[in-house]
Amino acid sequence: MSIEKFVPNWMTEEHQMVYDSALKMFKSWEPKDEEWRKNGMIDRAAWEEAGAMGFLCASIPEEYGGGGGDFGHEAALLYAQAEANQSGFGGMVHSGIVAPYILAHGTDEQKKAWLPKMATGEYVAAIAMTEPGTGSDLQNIKTYAVKDGEDYIINGSKTFITNGQHANLILLACKTDREKGAQGVSLIVVETDQVTGFERGRNLDKIGLTSQDTSELFFSNVRVPQKSLLGTVEGMGFIQIMQELPRERLIIALSGVGAMKLAINLTLEYVKGREAFGKPIWAFQNTRFKMAECYADYLAASSMCDAAVDAMLEGKLTAPHASLIKYWVTQKQCEVIDECVQLFGGYGYMTEYPIARLYADARVQKIYGGTNEIMKELASRFM
Repeated sequence: MSIEKFVPNWMTEEHQMVYDSALKMFKSWEPKDEEWRKNGMIDRAAWEEAGAMGFLCASIPEEYGGGGGDFGHEAALLYAQAEANQSGFGGMVHSGIVAPYILAHGTDEQKKAWLPKMATGEYVAAIAMTEPGTGSDLQNIKTYAVKDGEDYIINGSKTFITNGQHANLILLACKTDREKGAQGVSLIVVETDQVTGFERGRNLDKIGLTSQDTSELFFSNVRVPQKSLLGTVEGMGFIQIMQELPRERLIIALSGVGAMKLAINLTLEYVKGREAFGKPIWAFQNTRFKMAECYADYLAASSMCDAAVDAMLEGKLTAPHASLIKYWVTQKQCEVIDECVQLFGGYGYMTEYPIARLYADARVQKIYGGTNEIMKELASRFM
């Protein structure tokens, strides 16, 4: 059997079709998965395939080359990717985070210049906020940009950047006024193929997400035109980030729900087929109770996230709600997958088994997008 959840209000027939088609594509990548994990990144051809299938920038208006859908289309894609265990694909950053920044805050010229290339996969996008000395403290980033004629000159470094090895377009958080805190932060778009002084550092070696390129980035006197500032006013970066973070945090939670579903289904299949002491592991009451507990957590997490998707579609998802959802779902994701690994026994610790990769991939969910400790701190300010 496969566990099911309540049918969400947002899931129309069209969203279901997107989910079904995307799941088929993501599962077709499975034969390449081992090679990608060894290489530390997926092939660029996979990005191009996703673009050709209409799975990049699905919620971006058609006038800018996108699919013309809504956030429900992104949610359907996230569920499909997670349930196919293709964590190496950075589409949630590219389509779910960077593209909406450009759509919401960019000029019409910027949207027409960048979004169509992102929709086809010609451009792969990354967002660069975290620095070696600053994690969640974005007000104190050190990367800076100074004006020189009609250009900005950028210096600094970033780390832990998803899509960093592939990225042609980087949405860079930097200081345009180093004398100010949050009010000195701006977002500048760097088209990496068109500049000098930009270097990619190591493709970082991680305990999970091993087929996802996650990189250090270095900017040494990188010159970009001032029209690369996202929007038209300097110092708006922190406000733009705060407005878009609820979406990012919901995206993380949605991927967690999809991973929970896959973990439970894999474990159900294993415990019903594996025998111990002359009978299936499923015959032991502890196994059945543990699986029921995992299923209950999945139902709660998926219902919470689906309600949040409804709120997102209505423009009502608040920062404290998104923070708490991200915290709670990712915590439950780690707990559920840990219980599943336990039921696999020693095999659950072997990386050739998908459950082991799910276990390793889950841990960072409680860190990126804002640590879960920060999520609780933010939410408590509204209580």
